[in-house]
Amino acid sequence: MRIAPDWKDYSVIATGDGEKLERWGKYVLLRPDPQVIWRAAKPLRSYEGIDAVYERSSSGGGRWIYRSEIPEEFTIGWRGLRFKLKLMGFKHTGLFPEQAVNWDRMSRLIRGAGREISVLNLFGYTGAASVACVAAGAHVCHVDGAKAMVERAGENVRLSGLDGSRMRYIVDDCFKFTQRELRRGRKYDAVILDPPSFGRGPGGEKWKIEEGISDLAELVAKVLSDEPLFVCLNSYTTGLQPGVMANILRLALPRGAEIDSDEIGLATEEGLVLPQGCTAFATFGGK
Repeated sequence: MRIAPDWKDYSVIATGDGEKLERWGKYVLLRPDPQVIWRAAKPLRSYEGIDAVYERSSSGGGRWIYRSEIPEEFTIGWRGLRFKLKLMGFKHTGLFPEQAVNWDRMSRLIRGAGREISVLNLFGYTGAASVACVAAGAHVCHVDGAKAMVERAGENVRLSGLDGSRMRYIVDDCFKFTQRELRRGRKYDAVILDPPSFGRGPGGEKWKIEEGISDLAELVAKVLSDEPLFVCLNSYTTGLQPGVMANILRLALPRGAEIDSDEIGLATEEGLVLPQGCTAFATFGGK
């Protein structure tokens, strides 16, 4: 398992009984986590200083219960980058801290390429990976079906003090947009695929990762440049193994791609490692 590095503004304090207790900057949140099926050393709700708890509803979804005053939006940092957070529906904050392990690897590859790198970030969400790539010197096309998330990506670029001209913002269905890029003859040196388990595009297009990911990976292979750098494929779907992700890339991408895959996770203050999905990574030319 690969562990997210260099977090100072974020930590997992404790886990157990289907929940995780986290520190985001100066705020402490308690959220559900489907991976946490073990028992807590002590009831997590008994910890002092909890600012908000996400309570699931019996009818689906849930809501935040505030125990203290939290601003509607606040920021945290990672390696000099800044990200704006908000307690949103379905327990999200707008950031997945475990993905820092991939931001780190992508940044190193871009900086080590010795040339201008163009990145296509599909299902880019609030843009943390895009921000990391821009900070490393890449030009990024950031695509997501939700306008609010794309706008937040722009805010994160500005918060991090980066050159906004290096980011192109697209609100669109990721599959349809990539098809159009292919018809236009536009190619990319690197592609990030960070799809949800389920989702809908801006036109109501349905997405289910098990049904759509192989077709999308094959499409991505066609928009890679003649000198590709990497393809990164993430999954948060419980039960989708790293080996499955690796096979998807191995079958879709050109021969010569070097592919590895692993779980990614977060170290906890109680001495555990919390699994948070998996990543398959393809690099080219021995990078």
